[in-house]
Amino acid sequence: MWWTLRIGSPVAVIESLALPHAAVKFIFYMGFQMAGVYFNLYVLVPRLLAKGRYTLYVIALVVTIIASAACVTTGYYFGAFITGKSFNELFGADPDFFSLFESGALPSTAAAMTLAMSIKLGKNWIQSRRRQQELEKEKSETELKFLKSQMNPHFLFNTINSIFVLIHKNPVMASESLAKFSDLLRYQLYECNEHQIPLSQELGYLENFIELQELREDHDRIHLQLKMDIYTADNHTVAPFVLIPFIENAFKHVSRRSDQNNWIKMKLHFDQHQLHFSIVNSISSTHHASTQAVKHSGIGLQNVKRRLALMYPGTHELIIQQDQDQFEVNLKLVLQERNVQERTVLSA
Repeated sequence: MWWTLRIGSPVAVIESLALPHAAVKFIFYMGFQMAGVYFNLYVLVPRLLAKGRYTLYVIALVVTIIASAACVTTGYYFGAFITGKSFNELFGADPDFFSLFESGALPSTAAAMTLAMSIKLGKNWIQSRRRQQELEKEKSETELKFLKSQMNPHFLFNTINSIFVLIHKNPVMASESLAKFSDLLRYQLYECNEHQIPLSQELGYLENFIELQELREDHDRIHLQLKMDIYTADNHTVAPFVLIPFIENAFKHVSRRSDQNNWIKMKLHFDQHQLHFSIVNSISSTHHASTQAVKHSGIGLQNVKRRLALMYPGTHELIIQQDQDQFEVNLKLVLQERNVQERTVLSA
């Protein structure tokens, strides 16, 4: 494109590429400009520009353009060398490196870098806008599904019935359970309307949900092993209801046979900015549901995967496995750090 603009004829450009020295020059233009473009797009932009280090990025970009253009200029000399002809014969000019660099290689390289960066940034912006629109659509479509999933009549009835029985047996525990039940409903209705919420709120909801589920389970039949090692929960945010479908699934599909061990094991810990979550539950040897076990519980496996793909593109890893006697979910999430000012206001 650059040569066509300078010469004025695409036919002349194609004819010139048949000449050895012009082909060599073209290879140098293409090769080193491509190297500079990709170095900018995949090294400088993500490591400097995306992290707000603008001054250092501009300096590195200028150095990259100059270095690429200088390498391109050497193509003129290499073309003359392999043909054995003088520089004047081939290019009709004296071998002035700076003139060739300034009039040909530098503006061409700068134009290539600018054009490629414009296309890349434009593509990223379009993808970001499209993902944001999908998130808004997904939020609208799944809001009622989330409420229906968490506030299903079966769960409400059994929880209220368990608390009613506790009133006569253990009034103190009944009072605590009722408070947890109230917190759970309030969280579902009012506190999880944002795309990202404090991790501590989500963990509090998970604890209340698990404790209410424990009221309904026979501890002689089902052994619960729960471990949550979170010390920086207030410093990060998470998408609401990302973990609960897997916990709900474990309680729903855990084996309850008297002739085998029945258990649920959950681990949740935090490493730098990454949340590690795993939950494993025993299943009956006659239990044939694999991914269907999650599909029919809560929002379903496909919806969970879609939501993770929208909320955590490229920053999550979900592995679901099943063998003969257990169903296992492992999830890794890279979480966002909360705004320092926001944490200060909330703590105050």
